[in-house]
Amino acid sequence: MKKLFGSLPFRLLLGIAVGILCGLVFSESVMKVIVTLQYIMGQLITFCVPLIIIGFIAPSITKLGANASRLLGVAVVIAYVSSICAAFMSMGAGYALIPHLSIDTSVAGLRELPEVVFELNIPQIMSVMSALVLSILIGLAATWTKSQGFINLLAEFQNIVLDIVKKVIIPILPFYIAATFCNLSYEGMITRQLPAFLQIIVIVMLGHYIWLAVLYLLAGAYSGKNPWEVLRHYGPAYLTAVGTMSSAATLAVALDCARKSKVLRKDMVSFGIPLFANIHLCGSVLTEVFFVMTISKILYGSVPSLGTMVLFCLLLGIFAIGAPGVPGGTVMASLGLITGILLFKNDGTALMLAIFALQDSFGTACNVTGDGALTLMLTGYAEKHGIRDENIQSPIL
Repeated sequence: MKKLFGSLPFRLLLGIAVGILCGLVFSESVMKVIVTLQYIMGQLITFCVPLIIIGFIAPSITKLGANASRLLGVAVVIAYVSSICAAFMSMGAGYALIPHLSIDTSVAGLRELPEVVFELNIPQIMSVMSALVLSILIGLAATWTKSQGFINLLAEFQNIVLDIVKKVIIPILPFYIAATFCNLSYEGMITRQLPAFLQIIVIVMLGHYIWLAVLYLLAGAYSGKNPWEVLRHYGPAYLTAVGTMSSAATLAVALDCARKSKVLRKDMVSFGIPLFANIHLCGSVLTEVFFVMTISKILYGSVPSLGTMVLFCLLLGIFAIGAPGVPGGTVMASLGLITGILLFKNDGTALMLAIFALQDSFGTACNVTGDGALTLMLTGYAEKHGIRDENIQSPIL
């Protein structure tokens, strides 16, 4: 029993349940405290994200040696292919299903959350994308110049970041998720808005699971390893992503889950998981494609033409690589495509943002879980091409 209560999945589920119940009964004065605590915890988690990215990607690149540039290129390609294939699958489902759906478009009736009592701003030392680019550049440069002293420094920094994750981020995650769901419950989003769009959310979630099954089957077939040995460890990461709605904020738990797998190489985990958390957003892309087609039908009378949607999907895959792994990052990064290619007006973009927010947590969970399949592909690629395992000795989270 003690082991159950101490497990991360149990604490995350408990946080979700307690948060929803508290949001239904808490008064506005109590919610001011909850909103403030959630804001502060979110600031702390967000602050640590660039450190995690630098602490894992840069040292991992140095361990890859002469193969770093090749593996980076492979990772970007498979992330892009995964995203656009998920988008095309969603597009096909949209043309097949949307004409037959009856959807209630009302999104009104939410309570407004109280303002935070005080703002404790903890700005990041740099943006997530800056950290990603910096970690790639310094990792490659250290490898090219064979700067052993700096390589050792990066390895020490990785150990420091691992301890921050283990002793700071993971312990506060259940409380952060509880506060997040408390806010959603208080607003009424869970009890009012979700039923209004239940049809399309269920369809999109089924799409997530189908695409995850495809990814893991392909990864298992390519690598010659059992994909279940990766997927079965991803429960805590999935639940954390549902609560945080952010691939970046879920990074610490995703690393923990991937490191438990016996078939993933540790050097590929340290390299691939932080990288894919920022460039692989297959679930969010799948969701956005189906939603823009639905909204186009609702507001403008028809779904976009096939040519328009193909162009939108191809460009959306590129935008997803550069989108931040934060709540709503994909749809915010692609607003230019929505207005420029699909010609959505203000009403369309507003409704898109509202509907996307309802299921953003599940799209994020699909992104995070899919990263495990892509890391299994990287493991298979490294072994097939004779890339030596440097056997990074870092503590398990």
